[in-house]
Amino acid sequence: MVEHLLTMLDSNIVRPLIDTLHYWGIVIAMAIESSCIPLPSELIMPYSGFLVNEGKFTLLGISLAGAFGNLLGSILTYWIGLKGGRPLLEKYGKYVLISKHDMDLADRFFAKYGDFASFISRLLPVVRTFISLPAGVAKTPFLKFCIYTFLGSFIWCGALGWVGVEGGKRIEMLKALLHKFDAAIVVLIVLGIVWYVRRHLKHR
Repeated sequence: MVEHLLTMLDSNIVRPLIDTLHYWGIVIAMAIESSCIPLPSELIMPYSGFLVNEGKFTLLGISLAGAFGNLLGSILTYWIGLKGGRPLLEKYGKYVLISKHDMDLADRFFAKYGDFASFISRLLPVVRTFISLPAGVAKTPFLKFCIYTFLGSFIWCGALGWVGVEGGKRIEMLKALLHKFDAAIVVLIVLGIVWYVRRHLKHR
C-alpha cells in the first residue's frame, strides 16, 4: 500500500524524466526544483541513488547532474531577482504555490549570511529553493554565486543520493518494515501533503 502511494506521488514527473533521459532527467528535475517550483529534491535524488544499485548511474554522476541542474535553475531565479526583483515573483509565484512566507525566509537568511548564503542554504530544506531570488536582487557577483551554488548543491545531492543507494541495498527489509505500519504511514504522508499545500495557500 505504501509503495503504491509513493509511486503515485512521483510517477507523473520524476520517474519518467529519470528513467527516460537518465542523467539529463536528473538535471531537468533538479533545475525545476531550483527554479522556485516545489518539486522536492528529497524525492529526486534518493530515487536516483536507488538506481545506482541497478548499475544505471554512479553516485558521483548523479551528484554532479543534480548540482548542475540546481545551478541552471538557480541562474534563472537569480536573473529574475536581478531584472524583475521580488515583486515579479510575488505576482506570479502564487500559481506554483510560492508563498510570501517562503520568500521572507530566504530574504532573512540572505541578509544574515550575505553572499555565502548561496552555499549554506543549499544544505537546508525550503530556503535552498528560494535563496537565488534575494541573491539576484542584491546583485551578488555572478561567478561567486555560481561557485557557491554548485558546491553546496553537490554536497546536498550527494548526501541524498547516498541515502538512496543505502536504502536500495536494504529495500526488502525496508518493505517488510513499512508493511507493518502501512496505515499510519499513509495517514502521515497524506497529512504532510495537506499541510504543505495549506501552508502555501495560507501565506499567499
